[in-house]
Amino acid sequence: MREKVQQVINKIRPTLQADGGDVELVDVENGIVKVRLKGACAGCPMSQMTLKNAIERQLKKEIPQVKAVEPAN
Repeated sequence: MREKVQQVINKIRPTLQADGGDVELVDVENGIVKVRLKGACAGCPMSQMTLKNAIERQLKKEIPQVKAVEPAN
């Protein structure tokens, strides 16, 4: 499942990079995907919206086993 998640993240990554940000897959456990937002995304006030509305939505759409996406500490 981690490989599938990484493939979807790789599709999302160019959009984030175009705005000066990036996303890194940290872990996948029991349907919970942990990611780290980097670059401009790390300090952006809209980062939670990006996490839920862009990354989580796309992952759930393509991989039904994904339950949630959370920021890694």
